Amino acid sequence: MECDIERVLWSQDQISRRVSDIASEISADFHALSSPPVFLGVATGAFLFLADLVRHLSFPLTVDFVRAQSYGSGTESNGAPSISLDLKIDIKGKHVIVVEDIVDTGNTLFCLIAHLEAKGASSVSVCAFLDKPSRRKVQFELVGKGKFYRGFEEVKSSAYLISGKHLEAYLCETPCVQIILLWGMAWTSQNSTGTCLMWGS
Repeated sequence: MECDIERVLWSQDQISRRVSDIASEISADFHALSSPPVFLGVATGAFLFLADLVRHLSFPLTVDFVRAQSYGSGTESNGAPSISLDLKIDIKGKHVIVVEDIVDTGNTLFCLIAHLEAKGASSVSVCAFLDKPSRRKVQFELVGKGKFYRGFEEVKSSAYLISGKHLEAYLCETPCVQIILLWGMAWTSQNSTGTCLMWGS
């Protein structure tokens, strides 16, 4: 499948600089902790962002993944997320940073944060590549002294994709974030056009 680039949202350099800036913020907040924080990637959309982020961090840390599903096969959240793959690390008494590709309705994070608090996390922070506050339906609360780190804020578009979320394997090799015109994909009606946001590296 050919990818028709409508417009570039953020270049590779802009993304790299912003990821570096977020890493600096996190380093300032967490580098002196006696217990290494846990970076919890929300699979599968956040894995590239998480990988780039932790490369910029020079203090001890632990990485794990969790899968929380609220979209099914479409692009609209069904409002009832469920955890289909739990983390393996014991987080009792630890600081957790949830790494997300996109935060929109807040349903998934509300579910995850409650789940992590129940497991005994001493604090829960969120680090999102893209935040869409206008789409928020649920106002989630962070745990302890948790903070919300965001890379970019929303761009007007009908749907977003980062490194494979909502779509199976259609990736362009251009190392930037793009709006891609997608024809006849599973999440659009037959022979119609959708738009998405794609993370390239």
